[in-house]
Amino acid sequence: MELISAVATASGAGGVAIVRVSGEGALALAQQMFSHKGEFEPNRLYPGKIDCGPFSDYGMCVYFRAPRSFTGEDTVEFHCHGGTEIARGVWKRTIELGARAAERGEFTRRAFLNGKLSLSAAEGMAEMISAQSEAQVRAGFLLYGETLTREGKRLQTEIRECLAYADADVDYPEEDLSADARREVAVRLRKIKEALGGLLSQYRVGKKIRSGVNVVICGEPNAGKSSLLNALLGYERAIVSQIPGTTRDAVEGTLEIGGVLFRLTDTAGLRESQDALEQEGIRRAKNAIAAADVVVLVREGGAEGHDMPKLSPGTALITISSKSDLVRSEKCDLCVSALTGEGIEALKELLYERGFGRENGEAYLLEERHYGAVREAAEAVDRALEGTEKGAFAELYAEDLRRAYVALGLLSGETATEEIIAEIFSKFCVGK
Repeated sequence: MELISAVATASGAGGVAIVRVSGEGALALAQQMFSHKGEFEPNRLYPGKIDCGPFSDYGMCVYFRAPRSFTGEDTVEFHCHGGTEIARGVWKRTIELGARAAERGEFTRRAFLNGKLSLSAAEGMAEMISAQSEAQVRAGFLLYGETLTREGKRLQTEIRECLAYADADVDYPEEDLSADARREVAVRLRKIKEALGGLLSQYRVGKKIRSGVNVVICGEPNAGKSSLLNALLGYERAIVSQIPGTTRDAVEGTLEIGGVLFRLTDTAGLRESQDALEQEGIRRAKNAIAAADVVVLVREGGAEGHDMPKLSPGTALITISSKSDLVRSEKCDLCVSALTGEGIEALKELLYERGFGRENGEAYLLEERHYGAVREAAEAVDRALEGTEKGAFAELYAEDLRRAYVALGLLSGETATEEIIAEIFSKFCVGK
């Protein structure tokens, strides 16, 4: 492939910058720019002078010989001092010597096209780079490590074996394979269906890892909601006042618990009000509650209060008795005091337990694309299983099996269209 070049490190000044060059002629370009004489041994960093034309810089150069490189092609990296103009000068010199500017994600796209990693692994790398929490890094690493791709390929193999039974039923009807074939296919399809259901169940967790767990703190005015938010965050984010109705709009903050990002929202007090602004705040509070993963209901001393709006299916509820330094109640999940700190750490643990659960080291569906592919495969497998159980012609359920196979191939990229591939890599940064 033609020679491409880009600055691979983030823009701005830093200790070190890396300019990456990949494609046919990468080594010859390095030999023109770098002061090292003699052979370039692959995978070895050489110190020396980098000739940028108008100026030079002392740095290092490393050569990766195809196919043992990230892209699967001959690749060279120049490690220079991290000044913006230095890195730009090194890059400009590579362009003058015959390289062209790399497009967004072009290095990773070449790695995919050269079989160095799957499409979902490439997306896992992007997740790690853009991660906002440790959990997202861990989940991205699982994708990058081909966990999802391996599971998708395993299920494709199972489907292919089911297709072999169906094809035998079609091609050799005189052998009377129908009953045995359908029985074996049905057994296998039930296992495939269960595995696909397990993958789909990971999407809800995957969304929380990627976007954070949405926690809404609600209750009546002066229940201690804003004080609780400040205590959880460890700084004064919300205004605390004895005047009812102080909080009229959502106040947000983020907190990381066990490496998972939690997005906390303090809402307006729930009560009847004639004030138009407060009414709007209450309306927004109810909307936030409806969209929450976890609702923390705060009541002063556990007192009975305003009826809770109906929670959405799957939303966890935690009831809090606030101001435990003044009054306590057992009719709640936890007693807390924003003043003394009592119950704050226990509340964080409960938020993690009910809002997230636990990581299991399995493949998460982080992308909507992954979820869509697995859901399509699951629906096709359902139809195929129904066909085998009802005695449908093998040609009919075999077609559903082929659809499931193609859908699962989208995970690795095996059956992805050029449009899907281009869209994925267009979201990458230049130099990756």
